[in-house]
Amino acid sequence: MKEKNAPPPPEEEQDPGYHWQRYPIMSGFFNGVKSLVNYTDWEPEQRASADTTFEIHNSIPMDPVVANPYPDFASAEYLKEHNPVSQCYIDKAEKVPAPNVFSYPGIPANMTAPYWGSYEQLNIPRDRCWERFGRFGPYGYSYPWSEGGLGLSNHSVKTGTEVLESMYHKVDYRGVDWGDAQKRCREKNKARFEPTTPGKKPVARTAYVLRTWTGYKYDDIQLLSLRAMVNELSLKSGGEYDVHLLVHVKDDTIPIWASEEVYRKTLQENVPEEFWGIATLWSEQQMRTYYPGPWIDNLYNHAKADIYGVYRSAHFPLQWFSQQHPEYEFFWNWEMDVRYLGHYYEFHNGVAKWAAAQPRKFLWERSAKFWIPSMHGSYSKFSALVEKETLEKKEEPIWGPVKFQTDGSGRADGLGMLPSPNSTIPPTPIEQDDDEWGVGEEADLITFDPLFDVTKTNWVFKDDVTGYNLTVPPPPRRAALITISRLSKRLLDTMHEETYRMAHSMFPEMWAPSVAFHHGYKAAYAPHPVYFDRKWPAETMDNVFNYPKEPQDSPFAWGEHNFLGSTFYYNAGFSAALWRRWLGHAEDIGGGREAEEMGSDRMCLRGLLLHPIKSEAVE
Repeated sequence: MKEKNAPPPPEEEQDPGYHWQRYPIMSGFFNGVKSLVNYTDWEPEQRASADTTFEIHNSIPMDPVVANPYPDFASAEYLKEHNPVSQCYIDKAEKVPAPNVFSYPGIPANMTAPYWGSYEQLNIPRDRCWERFGRFGPYGYSYPWSEGGLGLSNHSVKTGTEVLESMYHKVDYRGVDWGDAQKRCREKNKARFEPTTPGKKPVARTAYVLRTWTGYKYDDIQLLSLRAMVNELSLKSGGEYDVHLLVHVKDDTIPIWASEEVYRKTLQENVPEEFWGIATLWSEQQMRTYYPGPWIDNLYNHAKADIYGVYRSAHFPLQWFSQQHPEYEFFWNWEMDVRYLGHYYEFHNGVAKWAAAQPRKFLWERSAKFWIPSMHGSYSKFSALVEKETLEKKEEPIWGPVKFQTDGSGRADGLGMLPSPNSTIPPTPIEQDDDEWGVGEEADLITFDPLFDVTKTNWVFKDDVTGYNLTVPPPPRRAALITISRLSKRLLDTMHEETYRMAHSMFPEMWAPSVAFHHGYKAAYAPHPVYFDRKWPAETMDNVFNYPKEPQDSPFAWGEHNFLGSTFYYNAGFSAALWRRWLGHAEDIGGGREAEEMGSDRMCLRGLLLHPIKSEAVE
């Protein structure tokens, strides 16, 4: 069967409200597993002609494969540098091993390509796609409650699922204690993380922290996602990660700090039982004691909110949490409305390795822009362009800690700033550096949107700066919108000291980037793949997102409407619709069981970071 590239739905006759609404709507995202082709035969929808056809097979033309992004822990090469890895299990009896998940070794024909970012740069296979049975089946998606699953596939198309189900053993998730499983995994592998074995490199440990709150509703898809995080990041890696729920107790009158019984009752009433063992409670009342201030000299509180409110200080509990857990070198700060469609370990380790490989020279400058491969070419060409533009504009590159006027505040050392560590002082002037400084150095901050200069925009929270001397110009600042990020222990330690010793703070999206900026820490925007639902001209996209003419035109200001059709931003409208379509749900833009049966079956998407996901109801 041949299917023509589906034409976009007709546009509204009236003039669209935004310029990008004039661009054709794309539909290649929705092609399914019966249209899979080898990567070498794939032609992105953006490059295909309107009369392009592709074949829909009677069955899935490829077999699923185990997704295994881990090092070969048993290989001589690995054991030469590291201690052995002991296998981890879900149950105490060690009869139920951590399960595998499965992807397909191809891409649906005519699949849409991402507009910016890259799989190859982040060490993610470019020739794999994920459908819901292979991704979530091993976590209970497809089998019933009576067998320990969630039974969510009753209304789904099931072509080829018998092959997938033959590749894994069903886990009975009733009674699973993920906290205990993580602890046992960590304990049996503790030698890996200690610098005690001569000739062996210790492995850094990472906390994966999800910020949640009392009253949060954990739907079934959220349960599947949490199981995937613990399994793929912690158990399958031999304890490299621990997943934590950092639970905001919104009622400040509940004395969780005074009574173990009150603490336990509050936790158990607000977190699903299988995750009790990975949850930590906190409250704003605690933060008032931990960070007493005094909070003076606020530049402008646009939100008109209390500084202890999570809206203005989501970083307080993360800083506090990091002080309680010195065993971790890195902390992923994650939100409950983010989904990753792909393998968690593959993505997070790929991002971390990419950031560690980046030289510091012009890193802040290129991290302030979007890399659009169809416009800029390779990442190295993009980096060269950014360097050229910076020098042509005679802008001083960011090189080590930033100097700015602070005298007269009367704080601590009389300068109003903590001293920066010696390790962030550049070893040479930037002109003498041959892209050497920083290569192999772990990033202190990794973000998923550009690290932009707020003073060049009219972003509404740019002046929510507290505790700095207002008799001199405000400190220079950077921000990255959406607070999901990876932070090093040393960055969090500095943020903590800036808060409790100096009574400094800023709006959450601005705080970690600005502290890193001030003290010369290594920070990078990871170029993860981002898709758009419309066929933007690459040059227009570059101008809109990278070269706004006026501050108010910035995509992080009044121009933020340009993100509405994307898969990742705080207000992205396409992300949730695409996610629910992938789950099999019928949306206004189409989908559902009947559409899948009549078309090319279940959607199969490449690894993809989606935000925000506020609803994921399925039939």
